[in-house]
Amino acid sequence: MPLTQSLFVTTASYAVQQVTLKSPAFPHMGEIPQKYSNDGANISPPLIVGKIPDETRSMALIVEDPKAPVDSWVHWLVWDIFPSKYINEGAIPGTEGLNAFNHHHYRGPCHGNDTRYYYFMLYALDTFLHLHYCSTKYEVMKSIKDHVIGYGELVGSYTRRGEARMQLNEAPEIYY
Repeated sequence: MPLTQSLFVTTASYAVQQVTLKSPAFPHMGEIPQKYSNDGANISPPLIVGKIPDETRSMALIVEDPKAPVDSWVHWLVWDIFPSKYINEGAIPGTEGLNAFNHHHYRGPCHGNDTRYYYFMLYALDTFLHLHYCSTKYEVMKSIKDHVIGYGELVGSYTRRGEARMQLNEAPEIYY
């Protein structure tokens, strides 16, 4: 169970409902197409959300690589998303916070030569967060702690192929 999920499960005062999160671009535990990586167009994949609790006021989305060499590497952080069954490809569905690259937008898989897994975690909330746009994952997690009423997760893998693969001496220090 990813750390972000365990943070709210242990503090929630009521049962958290299962939300379904899928993508027409790749199956759960399937490979994320290069188009959605830093080696391609670097745009967010389309997402389909199901079983959204009726009490949902907003949603928050975190996309991260929990096995990164330094902490969990956040690729996208969005909150105050209006409850919707679809998040379109390349869309900015709510307020974007700071990712691990210190940017306010989606940044797809962009690691070394090994296969990595990326977690798309969607939280259904009973409130809006109204956080500052420079908020980080930890500020979002602190704010949602007592407001999560639903949770869904989609996991995809990514492996660089062909010319996109880095030579070891070209890889940023974080990958050593």
